[in-house]
Amino acid sequence: MDEISFGGTPELSPFRRFSRAEWAALRADAPLTLTGDDLAKLRSLNDPISVEEVVAIYLPLSRLLALYVAATQGLFKATQRFLGAEDGKVPYIIGIAGSVAAGKSTSSRVLAALMSRWPNTPKVQLVTTDGFLLPNTVLVSEGLLDKKGFPESYNGAELLRFLSKVKAGERNVQAPVYSHLTYDVVPGRYVTVDRPDILIVEGLNVLQPSPSGREIPFVSDFFDFSIYLHAEEDDLATWYVDRFMKLRNTAFRDPRSYFRRYGDLSEEDARRTALEIWSRINLENLRQNILPTRPRASLILTKGKSHFIEEVALRKL
Repeated sequence: MDEISFGGTPELSPFRRFSRAEWAALRADAPLTLTGDDLAKLRSLNDPISVEEVVAIYLPLSRLLALYVAATQGLFKATQRFLGAEDGKVPYIIGIAGSVAAGKSTSSRVLAALMSRWPNTPKVQLVTTDGFLLPNTVLVSEGLLDKKGFPESYNGAELLRFLSKVKAGERNVQAPVYSHLTYDVVPGRYVTVDRPDILIVEGLNVLQPSPSGREIPFVSDFFDFSIYLHAEEDDLATWYVDRFMKLRNTAFRDPRSYFRRYGDLSEEDARRTALEIWSRINLENLRQNILPTRPRASLILTKGKSHFIEEVALRKL
């Protein structure tokens, strides 16, 4: 297992590491508010998250975030009093990053569901950065279709404007919607973010810094807390191919699917195609752009071959 260290010296690491059992013990009295049926609705294809995983990993995380959110809200109110400013509402923003097939979507939905059921019932919303991808027509014209998911394939300025408005407490801020069926941004469709208490922003490269020397904010500047979902490359490749094979027999059969041409491939050809896509696009993006952002996270969740989280690393305050 990788060492999460600073300067190559583990004892100087900015992270405190926990085994699965050690982290699970931190649940304390956090109540389990999700059922097996709830999880069935929240999990993504090929992500075998269980109630036991929620109890061991996500309940302690929910408890920790409840403390962090309360502390941040207290600091905001103290600052408002100091400035003599009127009371406002600033959402607590959580970023979730990681590779394709790491399970970001499931983790985001489970976390959102748990937090929305806290005793004070906060308003929790979830946005994925997929909606901020450039439309396929633009990607094709700029030769970036095979770089989809790379930092340059996003409308970064629009994403920054969105986060700036949300963090400023503006009402009814719109984020574009992406369809995984058509593999494109949906024209004219938006999700409206209306002053939530907590906003989760999920995406491949949300911890990516700005290009060197450019004096502009980057996405993670707007985060109060960030999570990176980590797994070994071989495991990610296996999960990606397995998901591709399941989609081959389901969504890829839909005539509207961008990937309809893969639905009729033989099993051998489909596996070969999936592995080629993984190696040519997703693995390159992981190595070049996503994995280097891991040390910037507040919390790192490391998955094993079973897809279950085996280690947690929490950044020291």
